[in-house]
Amino acid sequence: MLLFEMVDKISSWKYAEDYVAEPEHIARARQRAEEMGVESITPSVGAHLALLVNATNAKAVVEVGTGIGISGLWMLSGNDQVVLATIETEGEYLNQAKAAFTNAGIPSSRLRIINGKSVEVLANLADAAYDLVLLDADRETLDQQVLEASRLLRPGGVLAIAHALWRDRVPDLVLRDDNTQIYRDVLKTISNIDQFISVLSPAGDGLLLASKRA
Repeated sequence: MLLFEMVDKISSWKYAEDYVAEPEHIARARQRAEEMGVESITPSVGAHLALLVNATNAKAVVEVGTGIGISGLWMLSGNDQVVLATIETEGEYLNQAKAAFTNAGIPSSRLRIINGKSVEVLANLADAAYDLVLLDADRETLDQQVLEASRLLRPGGVLAIAHALWRDRVPDLVLRDDNTQIYRDVLKTISNIDQFISVLSPAGDGLLLASKRA
């Protein structure tokens, strides 16, 4: 019986992932990411982010980890007025992201592309000025990024953490490698912060969503 339940679970996860039809311009960027060996959020996670941008009528979002622009393109697709601030340390990734944004017809007025270390950049952004904060890089400083994100979000704003189940390792308490433990600790921290209403989704490699209370 357990084997059948596991098969059903895997099939349901794949069905949910395949449910999303990725726009052509994002699919092209994904192909480029795969050629470069850059790991990106799945289409399902991207659709979650686009939905949040639309549902919150977001005007300003910030992400840590530009990659080559896939998560940014998904968030920018959520509505026509949202402005993305995206933070990345790798210059080549930023160049590729800029090309992806240009190819998608995103005007420069909707973009702030920042080359820098995540915590340092986040510390210089304005309080309560963002509707959505996505954390998808610099795992070693993730706890500090969460603290900055709680300051940056307006009431009702949403914190999103990609790869929150980290290769499906986080639920297995026997596994205690550094990356697994980082995500496990952050999940515990956020669940204990009264300021957030949080939920953990199995989408992609795990997606933690936490809304800041009014």
